[in-house]
Amino acid sequence: MDLQTTIRDAILTELQRQAEATDAAPKVSLAEDGFVDIQGRIDIDALIMVITGFLAGGP
Repeated sequence: MDLQTTIRDAILTELQRQAEATDAAPKVSLAEDGFVDIQGRIDIDALIMVITGFLAGGP
C-alpha cells in the first residue's frame, strides 16, 4: 500500500467514525469514487491524530 492510499484510508475511516459517533455528527457520503461529500462539523484534531497515527504505523 502506498502512502497516498494509507492517508486516504485514514481520513475516510475517521470521517465515517465521526459520522456514526453522535446525533450531531457530520453526514458523510462516499457515493462518487474519489470524492466525499461532508455536511456538518468535523473534529479536525481527531482527524489529524488519526492521520498522524497511520503515518507513524499505528493501528
